[in-house]
Amino acid sequence: MLDTFFRTIKKFIPRELFSALQPAYHYGLALLGALIYRFPSKRIFVVAITGTKGKTSTVELVNALLEDAGHKTALSSTLRFKIGDESVNNTYKMTLPGRFFLQHFLRRAVNAGCEYAVIEMTSEGAKQYRHKFVSLDALIFTNLAPEHIESHGSFEAYAAAKLSIAESVAHSAKKRRIIVANADDRYGEKFLTMDVSEKYPYSAKDAEPYEIKREGVSFAWKGQRIESRLSGLFNIYNMLAAATFAKSVGVSDELVRKTLGAFGGIPGRMEYITMPPDDILAKTQDFTVIVDYAHTPDSLEKVYQVFQNTRKICVLGGTGGGRDTWKRPIMGKIANDYCDHIILTDEDPYDENPDEIVAEVKSGITSPNVEIKMDRREAIAEALSHTRTGDVVIITGKGTDPYIMGPGGSKLPWNDARIAREELKRRLAHPPTNSSTRQ
Repeated sequence: MLDTFFRTIKKFIPRELFSALQPAYHYGLALLGALIYRFPSKRIFVVAITGTKGKTSTVELVNALLEDAGHKTALSSTLRFKIGDESVNNTYKMTLPGRFFLQHFLRRAVNAGCEYAVIEMTSEGAKQYRHKFVSLDALIFTNLAPEHIESHGSFEAYAAAKLSIAESVAHSAKKRRIIVANADDRYGEKFLTMDVSEKYPYSAKDAEPYEIKREGVSFAWKGQRIESRLSGLFNIYNMLAAATFAKSVGVSDELVRKTLGAFGGIPGRMEYITMPPDDILAKTQDFTVIVDYAHTPDSLEKVYQVFQNTRKICVLGGTGGGRDTWKRPIMGKIANDYCDHIILTDEDPYDENPDEIVAEVKSGITSPNVEIKMDRREAIAEALSHTRTGDVVIITGKGTDPYIMGPGGSKLPWNDARIAREELKRRLAHPPTNSSTRQ
């Protein structure tokens, strides 16, 4: 209610004046939220997770490890909000909601008797001081790559927003003050130079020897072998981050091995789309369908690399309208380099012309095997119609996003996995007669 009140007031402030007052405005709201809910973060172990990629997956992995160790947890991420056994999907179209929401969430977690709160924190949230007055016990840093450049003004400003979260840990009144950071990332060292009491770097070397397979990964952890259903080197990094933190708070190596080995995956993150096992059509699916959130050049390439030696049919949009326009042709080129057939489609145009967004992505493509289907359902259906035995259809850009965002704040309810499953059922029930020869 208070957030709504302040948004209404903001409409009457001239844009130039508001820009000048914005830092004080956001800081004041952060303080007010903490006061209203009586600084709940002081009474719970708060783990922040930040980085460009892997945040949501790492949140879920940390949560699973803590729960299996017998702890009651709360979780706030792009995917969902959870307190104890109660979980609801995040439909806000933002990872870290407004200050009042976060403080209220932490108060509810404390009142429910949760021992840990695992929170995905973003540069956009940090830019608006949403992490202020949240007493952090620990921070996990995954990686840093160009994103939100237009919003922050430069990559350096984007990185500084991430580092401000680490500074909050350094200045926290909590006793332990832990930082877990990816030592293979060039920014990992900056996080590890923070003045905190405990620092835990992790590296791909910690997982050697590892094996990346189409259906999962196998890697070493403290002398034990972990077989995981999560695919890709990026998921090895996510598991190392979670395991390193878990060990720092007393979770045994054996429990880490069992939990990561049993972990089934995360919706919208390398999610395999299949029919229910009891559906007669399930046995007829002889190709793979993947839904993934990949929305940066680096993450897109890493998803495609999982299926390096497989014929790939790729469905992708560009970026959300009005942001990160620089990466559109780059993502087109990546698809051009890895995909055998490309279908460009709508994503989140907001107030920008969606045809122009797709045209910018297409400018990076030289392959003749590209087509445009602006209706996203039609694009997914078209991709499935091209499949042959052993192929993989990779649908990227939205993951679990609940809406396609259009002009004037309009929202079209959406779920890539649900739509893909519906179209997969149609494809399996009515296979194209020329599916074995279609290019």
